[in-house]
Amino acid sequence: MSKKTNERPIFPFTSIVGQEEIFKKLSLILNVIDPKIGGVMIMGDRGTGKSTIVRALVDLLPPIEVIENDLYNSDPYDKELMSDEALEKIKNNEKISIIQIKTPMVDLPLGATEDRVCGTIDIEKAISEGKKAFEPGLLAQANRGILYVDEVNLLDDHLVDVLLDSAASGWNTVEREGISICHPAKFILIGSGNPEEGELRPQLLDRFGMHAQIKTLKEPNLRVKIVQQRELFERNPKEFNLKYQDEQNKLIEKIVTARKNLKNITIKYEILEKISQICSELNVDGLRGDMVTSRAAKALAAFENRLEVTPKDIFTVISLCLRHRLRKDPLQSIDSGVQVQTKFKQVFNYN
Repeated sequence: MSKKTNERPIFPFTSIVGQEEIFKKLSLILNVIDPKIGGVMIMGDRGTGKSTIVRALVDLLPPIEVIENDLYNSDPYDKELMSDEALEKIKNNEKISIIQIKTPMVDLPLGATEDRVCGTIDIEKAISEGKKAFEPGLLAQANRGILYVDEVNLLDDHLVDVLLDSAASGWNTVEREGISICHPAKFILIGSGNPEEGELRPQLLDRFGMHAQIKTLKEPNLRVKIVQQRELFERNPKEFNLKYQDEQNKLIEKIVTARKNLKNITIKYEILEKISQICSELNVDGLRGDMVTSRAAKALAAFENRLEVTPKDIFTVISLCLRHRLRKDPLQSIDSGVQVQTKFKQVFNYN
């Protein structure tokens, strides 16, 4: 059984054009294959389609099975991804109904409060009735899906910190007046913003797995094509989506296969050593850069249906994984990727 929803048509992911889009699309696809990469921050000029491509991503994700009427999208087969309520039902041998839903995608509004994001505890009810009266927030809705924050660079730093903590741990904890509630919140965090309005602090930016930077297209023929694509979509969304259905299905199949094969991908020690050498020589703080680069390269190999990571895989992903980790001064601009690629070519002796 599945939920039926009346949804507005979404611009198909495979119809989005432009050379600059390749890296933006790749960063999103790799995070879908391996959410442990840690999400992606997409920075770009106004009107470069950041929101369009993120919202198109959800159509590439297979549906998920959840426990019916559960507010946390609890996985009926994995206790680590179940809410306390679901675990209680299973413990009491209550019958649970399983349904299939579309992978959730939650938009976090810019003016959202911490209570709206994390959820609230009704202290009065908890004291008077002795129950943990909890109203789940956006993190509960996003569990096992995607949480998208547009203009994340304008969000309060504390709130960004909360999102990053939940994305990294897979859990959300709310504490009020000595009462503590914890629930699964495993999601892919995607942020976007306009660099003219400022970047995140380096400490927060470092916690995003990947960083894609998109500039306005200059080629007139591509600009015309994008305008025409949009007009065709708006004129008849259903017909436009049908035109790309085969391409969408092929991409979905590749992603599903890559997810299954990810555990079988190997990466040679010498390559791992060279990744760490690049991070060290670029003065990248911590080990996140090393880990994210190897994870992203494995996801790319899986996506291309190979079993071993090659230097070319590293070259493809390393700028996306490291460029935002080079900035030490909040006023400094983010590297375009040239510095990372130059260092890669030196270390790997790659032409």
